Amino acid sequence: MFGPDYTAGCPSCSAIADGFNGSVVHLANHDVTLAAVSRAPLAKLQAYKRRMGWTFPWASSSDNTFNYDFHVTHTKEEWEAGAVEYNFRSMDLRLPASGENDPFITRLTASVGTDWPTYRQEGPGMSAFVLEDGVVYHTYSAYERGVDGLWGMYQWLDRAPKGRNETGLWWRRHDEYDKR
Repeated sequence: MFGPDYTAGCPSCSAIADGFNGSVVHLANHDVTLAAVSRAPLAKLQAYKRRMGWTFPWASSSDNTFNYDFHVTHTKEEWEAGAVEYNFRSMDLRLPASGENDPFITRLTASVGTDWPTYRQEGPGMSAFVLEDGVVYHTYSAYERGVDGLWGMYQWLDRAPKGRNETGLWWRRHDEYDKR
């Protein structure tokens, strides 16, 4: 959602996170804690959280390997080898030569103030854990389109007459819709 070299949070991840505030209280009353984790330094996350008006817990993993452990962040060596583990398979996330002038990729990377390798070093993912008898167990993970269920807006659009009606980079951070 927010890599250490980003100037702002990813717009699509931010759109997903816009729905978290309303869920936190309901989850807490079912003994479930929702928390977001990103690699940017905590001060950068807190500033963005204030900008977006979010209140859910958001932790920084900048000083540990959490995101690497769950294969949502990839090392420079993995990237250069062209084989990263993501979404339960090996993938090459490097930009194909034809993508260098792709307007979608240009807009996407510009939206976080970086280039494709820096942007794509961070991938979307969601994991669940349980603490039992002092032991933490990893119980679930989803990546890529598997996190669509968390994107509350998609659930509404999927039921609208024109569906998602997606063309290009159509979503924005909620405070940017009037800034076309």
